[in-house]
Amino acid sequence: MDVGLFDFDLPEERIALRPASPRESARLLVVRPGADPAFEDRGVRDLVDLLRPGDALVLNDTRVIPSRLHGRRYRGDASARVEVMLHKRVDADRWLAFSRPAKKVAIGETILFGDDTASNICELGRLQAEVVGKGEGGEVELRFAFSGPALDEAIERLGELPLPPYIAGKRPTDLADMRDYQTLHAREDGAVAAPTAGLHFTPELFAALDRRGVSRHFVTLHVGAGTFLPVKAEDTDEHRMHAEWGTVSAATAEALNAARAAGGRIVAVGTTSLRLLESATGENGVVRPFSGDTAIFITPGYRFRAVDMLVTNFHLPRSTLFMLVSAFSGLDVMKRAYAHAIAEEYRFYSYGDGSLLFRAEAGVGL
Repeated sequence: MDVGLFDFDLPEERIALRPASPRESARLLVVRPGADPAFEDRGVRDLVDLLRPGDALVLNDTRVIPSRLHGRRYRGDASARVEVMLHKRVDADRWLAFSRPAKKVAIGETILFGDDTASNICELGRLQAEVVGKGEGGEVELRFAFSGPALDEAIERLGELPLPPYIAGKRPTDLADMRDYQTLHAREDGAVAAPTAGLHFTPELFAALDRRGVSRHFVTLHVGAGTFLPVKAEDTDEHRMHAEWGTVSAATAEALNAARAAGGRIVAVGTTSLRLLESATGENGVVRPFSGDTAIFITPGYRFRAVDMLVTNFHLPRSTLFMLVSAFSGLDVMKRAYAHAIAEEYRFYSYGDGSLLFRAEAGVGL
């Protein structure tokens, strides 16, 4: 499909630089697909009324790590500053990352993070890596001098929280972001971007949903920095998704299948939960245990197997995530929904308001 079909104009002032406070006070646009879609301007708190007893809420429990690292690269006696954004762990001591500047980084170079002194010894205040591979779009593979928990500790000590570029370009990261850019249910280290639909949930909202009879389940998908990358291709068939690691436990798969068999709806909180569930579900609609990489790319025409409803924030034009929601509820419907949201001054992107999307009938997303 032509990527231009997924373009729209967004006024810059609609981009949220801080989250709503309290979290569940964010607005919620309810989108029901159809020939004449009806949009409801509600609030995140209204999920308690919009969901039914027996519905199953699925959230991503990944935790954002401070994955932006600043250092110097060394080639012989020459050195230069470099910034890397870790995006996918390969092994105990290796990460894939995006580097800036991208073109000048070469295989075999040493990068020292934490100070400006080259050394073959990785001490407490610094971290050394070797560039062992180079891919497209500024991607490099780094092999660190530390591995396992020791490497994790070093990244936590030296790294910065990776706010999305549309926020980081307008203000510096601060202590409030350490709290705000992390879901309250984050448990599993490994994401370099937050599953932002989950940022709206609080213990009070969870308790209200419990009383409503809505069950709660967790999956893990470690969101990669590829989520920030623009689609540069003109046709969706030419775009390559970066793989992300995820897992759906046997217990969660069994619980979701049981909920659906009893008439409940599967409600994904965030596109990350949806993509993982769709990767774990067979053609027969049965959710299976899953552990591994997924690079699923959902565009209009995709037949959804697992998810009935989606809680999600508002996404960038021409992005893979706007393509996903267009597949879920229909391209024309979502363009009109976003026009409504802009006119009604909803707040967009990671720290913005949310939406509750109902799945369109098969084929409507075309």
